[in-house]
Amino acid sequence: MPNQELKAEALALFNNKEYEKALELYQYIASQGDLASLSTIGYFYHNGLGVEQSYAKAIEYYQKASDAGEHSSSYNLGLLYLRGLGVAKDSTKAHEYYLKAAIKGMPQAQFDVALMLEEGEGCVRNYSEAAYWYEEAAKRGNAEAFNNLGVLYKEGTGVEQSHEKAYMLFKKSALKESPEGQFNLGAMYGQGFGCEEDQEKALEWCRKAAYKGHQKAKDIIYRLQQDGQITF
Repeated sequence: MPNQELKAEALALFNNKEYEKALELYQYIASQGDLASLSTIGYFYHNGLGVEQSYAKAIEYYQKASDAGEHSSSYNLGLLYLRGLGVAKDSTKAHEYYLKAAIKGMPQAQFDVALMLEEGEGCVRNYSEAAYWYEEAAKRGNAEAFNNLGVLYKEGTGVEQSHEKAYMLFKKSALKESPEGQFNLGAMYGQGFGCEEDQEKALEWCRKAAYKGHQKAKDIIYRLQQDGQITF
């Protein structure tokens, strides 16, 4: 396996935006059998860092790494297929590659798999499977996964309805600074769902979401200001 000092050196070059030198080093490390470096080379071509941008080249490197079980390359392939970059847009293939990365434990891939399952994009809609993958992503700290899982529990979609669980999940999402989670937590306080009704806390969380640009929260705060119910 490649020397960790070489990987640290390559990363330092990358962070200093010395992309050509970094790429040269990653190519050497990849030649020693390091799959993560192989995927990183794909990322250089994907984004045109130190080389002429080429989705075809990116896909070539991502595919090699993905076939050998490297999860970030599978995720990036999914992204390219979902957006139709360098390949024909194919949400079914995107879902397949995201799932490969999700199974390997990548939180963002787990979230995206869940979202696609919830929406039936590139796969058969399956709310209970969506809930499973949101939970896996949430276990690994994904703020939006806490929120989206909370919505499923609030509505009883794919899981047994529980306002108490929804409230706890929204709170975890809100504390991780998710505007959507903050807005939904405020709504729970406002309606007394899964918690004691508390209009002050409802307003507090709505205001936090508004400050982060959440449009519905901004509209509510604006309306309350116009009605003279709040002064700031």
